[in-house]
Amino acid sequence: MSSILTNNSAMVALQTLKSVNTNLAKTQDMISTGKNIATAKDNSAIFAISKVMESDVSGFKAVSDSLSLGESTVAVASAGAEQITNLLNEIKEKVVAATGENVDHTKISADVTELTNQVNSVVSASQFNGANLLNTAGGNITVLSSLDRDAGGTVTASNITVASVDFETNLDLSDIDVSSATAADGSLANIETHIQTAVDGAAALGASAKRISDQNEFVGKVTDAIKSGIGSLVDADMEAASAQLQALQVQQQLATQSLSIANQAPQAILSLFRG
Repeated sequence: MSSILTNNSAMVALQTLKSVNTNLAKTQDMISTGKNIATAKDNSAIFAISKVMESDVSGFKAVSDSLSLGESTVAVASAGAEQITNLLNEIKEKVVAATGENVDHTKISADVTELTNQVNSVVSASQFNGANLLNTAGGNITVLSSLDRDAGGTVTASNITVASVDFETNLDLSDIDVSSATAADGSLANIETHIQTAVDGAAALGASAKRISDQNEFVGKVTDAIKSGIGSLVDADMEAASAQLQALQVQQQLATQSLSIANQAPQAILSLFRG
């Protein structure tokens, strides 16, 4: 049955054209933004997951900054501890030399005093941004190392604590006496103890520095993995989007022509009334 009031063919063609135009607009948006899921209405579940993961990436950026700061602080202290070890070895040479009877103990004592002052200077100067792991005032430092999210979504912070070696207290060089051969001989055991203390402190700081460095590297890898995961969830497949765009443009042209043909159908009824 033909009707001049209701054109079913035109309605079908119009719905088809609207559907094609909607898909075409979405594809063009994918190409312009580079995202398959740009808003919550595109896919609310995936959008929510991606936003949580993006917040984790931001958190891990702060963790990486904290680790870098901690790594620098420990590196300065470690360098100071190694320098102090070298200075103590020089003091040991002076002590050994002072065990002889035919040496100038006054000059050796002056040298030991200067080296001792240098040790104290290094202890005081081995600070980074006000944190010093070699003196009493510095104390331990706590470094944010990770943000851990459990299955329920609860986030907890993990930390790495680096203990101060406190050379200010543990390296009291007042027991080094080279004023005579006898005094120097008695100081040999003391300087050996101090050297061991410095070596142990440098080793402990080196181990902490390695742990922080490894954790920083791990956090960087985790961040990259999360970013890759976000991309796989929300990024558009540009090759597929390009092919889809071309197909939809052809469909749009065909749907437009189909609507035009359907709109002309009622005019054919006029031929029934021609004499």
